[in-house]
Amino acid sequence: MTIATMETVLLLLLVADAIALAALVLLQQGKGADVGAAFGSGSANTVFGSAGSASFLTKLTAWLSIGFFVIAFGLAYTAKERAATQSTLGIPQIPLSDEQASQLEDLVSEPADRPVEEELLTPEPESVDSDIPDL
Repeated sequence: MTIATMETVLLLLLVADAIALAALVLLQQGKGADVGAAFGSGSANTVFGSAGSASFLTKLTAWLSIGFFVIAFGLAYTAKERAATQSTLGIPQIPLSDEQASQLEDLVSEPADRPVEEELLTPEPESVDSDIPDL
């Protein structure tokens, strides 16, 4: 299986997981809904029985969120591998002769060998007669 195929499969799994996770979150009742169920109005019409669906939906939501993060890390890994393999593809490589390589090394090492002269971006201000002391 190539990296591109694996990336496509992981992307499809991530989208399916995100849709399922969003649907499960919307199916769950909020904390305020438990007050109505305490007076007998909510437990008779539950799909998962009188015990309620809180534990099943909560566990399924937790597992889908774990799967979401695992798939996201898998996608990040495939993107890294794909970028590493494509860094050299399509770029022409010109072999350097020994003379050209030594000239290139001289150019690169030249600034470190000589002292760097700092250039001022703005000229020194002219001295002005003033009562304000210089700091």
